[in-house]
Amino acid sequence: MTPIVSIIMGSTSDLPVLEKAAQFFDEMEIPFEMNALSAHRTPQEVETFAREAQGRGIKVIIAAAGMAAALPGVIAANTTLPVIGVPVKGMLDGLDAMLSIIQMPPGIPVATMGVNGALNAAILAAEMLALGDPQIAAKVANYKENLKNKITKANAELKEVQYKFKTN
Repeated sequence: MTPIVSIIMGSTSDLPVLEKAAQFFDEMEIPFEMNALSAHRTPQEVETFAREAQGRGIKVIIAAAGMAAALPGVIAANTTLPVIGVPVKGMLDGLDAMLSIIQMPPGIPVATMGVNGALNAAILAAEMLALGDPQIAAKVANYKENLKNKITKANAELKEVQYKFKTN
């Protein structure tokens, strides 16, 4: 199995956040890889990874980092693949990481999720892949239909909740 998505984290302490993305890709049967690379501690390895990713079959990269959060930007600077940044909650509730990721200079885009938004990063990656893969497109459509069904069911259950002044 050849991975088509790469999940990169600044350190393995980010794994609890990124597990949601990994679980989503498992559910969607999308082959992925996970690696820890640091923009500050292993900069040469990050650049090599980014430059070689497309040649290895990677189509989308999810890069998560906290604090200074340079990892998504460094990867984006070294590849033409789409990069999705996930700011990880850290010292300033993740605001520091989010601001680092969203302030990319012109020409080096990084799609930025909310703090700890690994699941949304995985869904966006799947939607990108779905543009050229009808099987992934069908799985993503089914996933979103199930989201709708969950809310419809929850709304029906709310009708059964009783309060003295509730009118519906």
